[in-house]
Amino acid sequence: MDLRQLTVLAEVSRAGSYRAAADRLGYTQPAVSYHMRALERAAGVPLVARSGRGVRLTPAGHRLAERAKEVLAGLRAVESEFEALAAHTRGRVRVSAVQSVCVAVLPAALALLRAASTEVEVELGQAASPDSYRLLRSGETDVAIVDDGDLGDLGAREPGSPVGAADPALCRVPLLADRRYVLLPPGHALARRRSLALADLSGERWILGRERSRLLRRCAEAGFEPRVVTTTDDQATTIGLVGDGVGVALLDGVGLLPRRDPRVRARRLNRWPRRQVYALLRPETARMPAVAALMGAVRAAVGRLAESTDCLLPPGGEPPAPPGDASPRRAPGRVRPA
Repeated sequence: MDLRQLTVLAEVSRAGSYRAAADRLGYTQPAVSYHMRALERAAGVPLVARSGRGVRLTPAGHRLAERAKEVLAGLRAVESEFEALAAHTRGRVRVSAVQSVCVAVLPAALALLRAASTEVEVELGQAASPDSYRLLRSGETDVAIVDDGDLGDLGAREPGSPVGAADPALCRVPLLADRRYVLLPPGHALARRRSLALADLSGERWILGRERSRLLRRCAEAGFEPRVVTTTDDQATTIGLVGDGVGVALLDGVGLLPRRDPRVRARRLNRWPRRQVYALLRPETARMPAVAALMGAVRAAVGRLAESTDCLLPPGGEPPAPPGDASPRRAPGRVRPA
């Protein structure tokens, strides 16, 4: 086996056909076929089978493709590490992060990098936590910033357990924790209260994202099924819909930071677990100067944001607040949600 053959197999796995893989690699289709035949001879087992106009990988093909992606990702990390060493903290870092971090934390981190005259190019991608984890495992991103919310089809672990926590091949860097808030339209009767229980919202019209399994379970435990009127995964759209009186919504604390809308009232949701946000990296990637510079800026940005708002907590959170409307103590000068 050689690296060209493994590269072809990895691309066939992603593309689903020899023609599409050839287009992505800049090869001819016969060249892709040649490399795949050579790889099958080297492996000693069939790797692909015809499927309509494309191909599908056999179980052995799937296993070898995953190993090939890991090998190629490791090679790219080594190349990037030595490029960065030659250029000090210059380099390109690919980051995949949950939406709230993309809009609230990473812009502040990149501003700190610029202020320090650090020449790091950052390629940002927004993705749900399970998707970011897969991108990291396949070598398509360098840093995955994820949370411990629903795991989607990664369901080998219970919902609420850390994505990637059981993966010994990755480093896990805690970044922050935040609370969950209820967003209420202007003039809503519940806006007079400082915090709310989920059961208080049983008669409301709801604006929800597509991934809602955790919320639906909690609503069922509280004795009701939410009446959903709008579905959107965009946080700015959600805030605008609440401000226009369409319904109520839930949002994590980080999501409140960049989009203050004077029409919307945010009230803390009682008895909801603190969300933990952390970065996942390969050990060899974490040692790259460009990645280290970015992670230092991210931690500094989180620290500055935490000093100015009640929405963020240190990694690990804090002991749960007592039930009811009691307002937690806060440091002087901190901004509370409207």
